[in-house]
Amino acid sequence: MSSPIVQTRQLRLQIGERVLCDQLNLSVVAGQRLAVLGQNGSGKTTLLHSLLKLCRVDESQIEIGGRSLAHWSRRELATMVGILFQENQDDMPASVHETVMLGRLPHLSGWHWESAEDFAIADRALKTVGLDTMKERDVGSLSGGERQRLAIASLLAQNPTLYLLDEPGNHLDISFQIKTLKTLTETVIQDNSALIMATHDINLAARFCDQILLFYGDGTYTVGDTNEVLTDDALSRAYGCEIRHVSTETGFLYYPAA
Repeated sequence: MSSPIVQTRQLRLQIGERVLCDQLNLSVVAGQRLAVLGQNGSGKTTLLHSLLKLCRVDESQIEIGGRSLAHWSRRELATMVGILFQENQDDMPASVHETVMLGRLPHLSGWHWESAEDFAIADRALKTVGLDTMKERDVGSLSGGERQRLAIASLLAQNPTLYLLDEPGNHLDISFQIKTLKTLTETVIQDNSALIMATHDINLAARFCDQILLFYGDGTYTVGDTNEVLTDDALSRAYGCEIRHVSTETGFLYYPAA
């Protein structure tokens, strides 16, 4: 197995006096897709933000690409790690094309202008999410779903080695949720990158991720292969309600019990 793209050793996630997760040992290698599940406030977003230096943690307990997080500058890190935030902040006046080009900024050296390749990468990203005919539209004129698709296009244009997704299905209808995750799955496998997705949707996690990190909300967790972690008992404990699965032709579906 190849060296981990991201690894944590005995990582402690804490907000104020509340310990979200203690002694988290996590390893994600090229081609893997990890879903992070748990109730609101259990630590899903905090974990993603910690991997991008957006939360205060012991950075010596996190390695990105074999280097301690403490040794990565923010600019360097942006060439390696990209994030889709739960809510997008795009209030500045800009066109769809100008916004997607922001994904290429970490890869520009000095004061160099974007190259033809940068523009081609951005154009492909817009086409992937179905916004290629809206390049000149003002971002403020887009619907919530279109803004989410634009944020995904910017992430694809950034072309990181580690994709961090915080509720990627926000504002997207079912067809675009499926299309987006299929695209990202194919990208991760093709490019030998990796993906960590925080989500409330157990079924999307089961369908698109081969690893699961399940936070129980009391500082403990379970991590492992999807079919080993997503048990009725573990999910019921994590979510504080009875959850049962049903078998389908394509796998399992999970529902809160009536």
